[in-house]
Amino acid sequence: MVTSPEEVEVWEAVVTFLLFPLLVLLAWLAERNFCGVPNKTDTSKQIELGNFQTGETDKLLKEKQYFRDGRLDRDGLVAFIKEVKNYPGLTDEDAAVLAASKLVESQSHSRMWYRVGAVRNMTGGRKTQPQLSTKLKEVYNAMNEHPEAPTLGDVPKVMPHQNAIIDFHAASCAVMENIGKFEVAIIRSGRTDSEVSVRVETIDGTATEDQDYVPINQIITFGPGETEKLIEVEIINDNQWEPDEEFFLKISLLFNAEKRQGVQLGRISIMEITILNDDEPGMVMFQKRGFLVKESIGKAIIPVVRKNGADGEITVKWRTVDKTAISGRDFEGGEGVLVFKHTEIEQNIEIPIIDDMTPEKDEHFEIELIDPTGGAKLGQINRTAVTITNDDDFNNVLANMMIMTNANVHALQVHHETYLSQIKDALNVNGGDIENATGMDYVMHFLTFGWKIIFSLVPPPGILGGWLCFFVSLAAIGLLTAIIGDLAATFGCLVGLKNSVTAITFVALGTSLPDTFASKTAAVQEKYADNAVGNVTGSNSVNVFLGLGAPWLIAAIVNKIRGKVFHVPAGNLSFSVGIFTGLCILCIGLLLLRRFLGVFGKAELGGNVPMKYVTGAIMILFWLIYVLCTSFQAYGYFG
Repeated sequence: MVTSPEEVEVWEAVVTFLLFPLLVLLAWLAERNFCGVPNKTDTSKQIELGNFQTGETDKLLKEKQYFRDGRLDRDGLVAFIKEVKNYPGLTDEDAAVLAASKLVESQSHSRMWYRVGAVRNMTGGRKTQPQLSTKLKEVYNAMNEHPEAPTLGDVPKVMPHQNAIIDFHAASCAVMENIGKFEVAIIRSGRTDSEVSVRVETIDGTATEDQDYVPINQIITFGPGETEKLIEVEIINDNQWEPDEEFFLKISLLFNAEKRQGVQLGRISIMEITILNDDEPGMVMFQKRGFLVKESIGKAIIPVVRKNGADGEITVKWRTVDKTAISGRDFEGGEGVLVFKHTEIEQNIEIPIIDDMTPEKDEHFEIELIDPTGGAKLGQINRTAVTITNDDDFNNVLANMMIMTNANVHALQVHHETYLSQIKDALNVNGGDIENATGMDYVMHFLTFGWKIIFSLVPPPGILGGWLCFFVSLAAIGLLTAIIGDLAATFGCLVGLKNSVTAITFVALGTSLPDTFASKTAAVQEKYADNAVGNVTGSNSVNVFLGLGAPWLIAAIVNKIRGKVFHVPAGNLSFSVGIFTGLCILCIGLLLLRRFLGVFGKAELGGNVPMKYVTGAIMILFWLIYVLCTSFQAYGYFG
C-alpha cells in the first residue's frame, strides 16, 4: 500500500517468506534458552501458568520427576508404583493406567499433538490421553495437588513434629440408602497446638449430587488440642431400586498460602462412600488369602474388609504368626485392634518389612483375625499369608507392570502403523474404547463419520517414513480448503455478505476452532502457557508467512521473468491489518499485565478466578471489535 500499491514485488515476497524461518529460529532459540529466561528442566515451557519460586521448582523438577523426558524406565516405574501403593484399593492395572497418564503428561508435546487431540475430542475419535475412572481421576489429582510440585512427586513425607496431619479415619465406608444423615470422622495427628483448616468436598461417582446425596463443600477448622472432627453427610432416599452407587469425599488444603502453613494431608485424603441396602454389622475378613510384597517395600499394606453389612461400630483383633519369615528379623510383627466405625467397610493393617539387603529365598508369615465385637462375625478368609519375594519375582512383577504401561501408552499414540488399525479407529466411536465413550462422542462420531472414512484412506505414517502420508494429507487438505472456500463464498452470496466479511467470520472461525480447543487442552495439561498461546499465534504466523509467502514468491518471480507485474488487489486489507495489529498490541499488553500484577495471580493463564473471566471477556471483545470494524469498513461506513 506504500511502496508498490496493489502490487507484490519480488523483494516483498522474499521478506514475507523469510519471516517463516525467522519465526522457527526464534522459537528454537527460546527452547534452547538463549533468550535470558532462568533455566528450567524443560526450557521449551517458559511462560508460567502460576507462581513458583525458581530455586524450589528446579529442585523439585530434578528430584520428583519419575519419567524424565517422557521415557519409561525401571527406576522411575518402581518409584511410581511405591507412590501409587500409598493409595488404598488400587490394582496393578490401575497403577499401569496412572503410569501411562504420567508418561503422556511428562512428554514434550508438539502443537500437532494438541491439534490432533482437539479434533478427536470434537469428532468422538480415539483420545490422545488415558481415560481415567472417577476414582483414578481423584487419586491422580490428589497425587498432583501439591502446589509447589510441577510434576507428580512422592506423597509428602509426614512430619508430625512440624505439621498437623489431616486425613479420614478410613478409606471407604458403606451406608444404607435410607440412612438419612450420618457422620464421617476426620482425624488430626501430629502437631495439635495450633489452629488449622482444610476444605472437605464431595465428588460424584456413579452417585450424583442432589439426586443421591446432598453435596458438601465446606471448610473444617481444628482448634488447638482438637484431634477429631465429624462431618455430616446426608443420603437422599428416592424409594426407587438402584444398584450400589458410590461417591467420594475429598480433603484438600486451602488456597490461601498462610492457611497452608503447618498442615498437610495424610495418606487417606480421599474417602469412597458406597450407598447400599443393608443394616447388618457384617463380617470381617481379608480381601484375599495371600499377598505378595517386595522386601524393599517398606510397609506391607494388608486390607481388611467388612462385608454383608456396615451398621454400627465393630472391632476385630489381629496378630501375626511366624512361619519361614521371623518377626524381628524379616518383619516387625505383633498384634493390634482394627476399629470399623459405623458405615466403614475397609481398614488396613500395616506391617513394616525389614530389608536386610541379602539374597534369600521367598519367606512368608501369616496374619489372623480373632475376637470380633459389636455383633460382627469372622468371614471365610480370616487368615492370610504374606510372602516376601526375592528380587527375581519382583522383577517379574515389574516386567508385567512395564508391559501393561507400555501397552497403555502404545494405545494412545497419535499415528497408526497400518491401514487396518487406521480404518478401525475411524469406524468406531472413541477409537473403539466404547467403555469410556460419552454421549457427545456418539453424536459427533455420527455427524463426522463420512469425513473420518474419507481421511482414513490417507496412507498411515508408518509407510515410507511418513512422507507419503505428508504429501497425500497436504493434497487432501488443499482440496478440502478449496471446497470450503467455494462453499463459504456461495453462502456469503446467498445471505448477502461480501467475501472479505465471510473470510474473517465463518471461514476463519471454522479453521480456528481446532486451535482453540487444542489451546484449551494445553492450558489444562501444561505447567506453562507456551503451548496454549503458541497453538494460536503459531498457526496464524505459519498461515501468513508460509501460506502467503510461498505462492507470492513463486508468482512474483514468474511474473518478473515474463516482464509482467504481479497484481494483487488490496481491498480493505490495510485497514483490516491496522485494526488487527492494534488489537494484538493490546492483547499482548494484557498478557504482560497478567504476568506482573498480583491481582491476576502473576500468570498469563489461570490465577484469580474473577479476573480470569474478566480477561477472557476482554479478549472476546477484541475479536468482536475486529470483526465489526472490518465489516463496517467493507460496506463503506468508514469512508
